[in-house]
Amino acid sequence: MALDHDSLRILARALEKLDAGFSQLPETTHTVSGGERMEEVMLGLAEKLQDNYPYFHPLYAGQMLKPPHPVARLAYSLAMYINPNNHALDGGRATSALEKEAAAHIAAMFGWKEFLGHLCGGGTMANLEALWVAGQLHPGKKILASDQAHYTHGRISGVLQLPFETVETDSSGRMDVDALAKRVARGDAGTVVATLGTTATGSVDPLPEIMELREEYGFRVHVDAAYGGYFVLASNLAENAGKSFLRIAEADSIVIDPHKHGLQPYGCGCVLFRDPGVGKLYQHDSPYTYFSSPELHLGEISLECSRPGAAAAALWATQKLLPLERDGEFARGLERGRGAALQFFSKLKTGGKFIAAFEPELDILAFVPQGTSLEEISAKSRRIFEATGRAGLHLAVAELPMKFWPDLASESGRSTVTCLRSVLMKPEHLEWVGRIVEILESCSEA
Repeated sequence: MALDHDSLRILARALEKLDAGFSQLPETTHTVSGGERMEEVMLGLAEKLQDNYPYFHPLYAGQMLKPPHPVARLAYSLAMYINPNNHALDGGRATSALEKEAAAHIAAMFGWKEFLGHLCGGGTMANLEALWVAGQLHPGKKILASDQAHYTHGRISGVLQLPFETVETDSSGRMDVDALAKRVARGDAGTVVATLGTTATGSVDPLPEIMELREEYGFRVHVDAAYGGYFVLASNLAENAGKSFLRIAEADSIVIDPHKHGLQPYGCGCVLFRDPGVGKLYQHDSPYTYFSSPELHLGEISLECSRPGAAAAALWATQKLLPLERDGEFARGLERGRGAALQFFSKLKTGGKFIAAFEPELDILAFVPQGTSLEEISAKSRRIFEATGRAGLHLAVAELPMKFWPDLASESGRSTVTCLRSVLMKPEHLEWVGRIVEILESCSEA
């Protein structure tokens, strides 16, 4: 049995308890449009959904897709019977309280007790809010991010009509501090985005050095930890990453995506601000929405309006079951994923058929097959990608800078190489590294 069925009995019992809370209501008849064909449609949908990669299985190691914890699925489903809207307390009274509590748990993970923050649709929306606040506080000043930062920062800056510029990275995919120092010395930088876990390689920008430059030049620091933020709980990070995560509490704003390592369904992002005073920037009035309670409505501190209360219920339930604490069960799951990436790196290094870009800082590893030219290496990467897929192992391909592989022979006019990329973010990956390497090496002559 590949998919979880057993937890459905828990949902049935929880639904009975939820239903009992409304037992005082007068009886009513619920008309379900199309009810007689519902099973037919659902069985048809199940067949169509089979046309997917097995994202939940350890042999899927391609993109940042981690199955939600069963309690998250159950809590989301349970809340959907009411379908609350966390924009205002009228539409999501219970789930608004759950959202505030869940956001406080995430903030506490970074050492914040006083903060302003909320959930949102994902990392893109969360980063948009952080950069919108940055633009309000430093109008017209530039947003700087590394050339390996997520493309969303440049795109969002365009939407917000803020000037944007990338900063060069080093051979390990981290923001180059010397390049940043030269850039901020011009005096027109309003915000520097530090990425703690780049999308391509999981690289962690050197936050301590960025903070030192902030002291001198006064820009804001926004930490995009959409992918890597939960690794603040991990105890098996290397020195550079460990030092950066230790300084994250000094950031002006933080973004994290619970729908990545936080075991949540899509979409669930979170944006946090160290200074609660930025809430004044959101100030607006809605006479038909906010009249019912003097308490804070989440829509008053969010650019988004309607948002699913079910997402808050799912996150709250997951964090209740698996608290965000070092040495806890949740943290051990992160450490197992990182351990899998380190083991994979070691096996590729000794196997001799592939060259890793560099030792992974989190749980992502980029690598290329051995070859005599960049064209051959790039072509082999694509052939191996297709061959491993046919063999049941699902990786990803990426086009990354040559400087990540300084030992590869450089050729005129070529600045990138097509590589293979693995994301070993499931705890189960630790037991499957041997099988993954076995399939990969058997396909290496594709």
